Amino acid sequence: MKEEININEAYLAMYAFLEELYVKYGFDQFGGLLGSMSLLSDGSTADPAIWEDWIQCVQRVKGGDVDASLRFKEKD
Repeated sequence: MKEEININEAYLAMYAFLEELYVKYGFDQFGGLLGSMSLLSDGSTADPAIWEDWIQCVQRVKGGDVDASLRFKEKD
């Protein structure tokens, strides 16, 4: 498997992952999101704001501003 992917490939990977969750588990909220994320014939997203949000997230990751570490909070 190729280790590095470009932004477009990463977007499609995210789309496929969300689609898989939608199909497997019926997460209805993902239906509308997937519709907005769908690509039109010119390669743009159905909702242009989705692509801009995606680019902002990519920039946050590249800047080291995303921490996906699992943390447990002790009960008071």
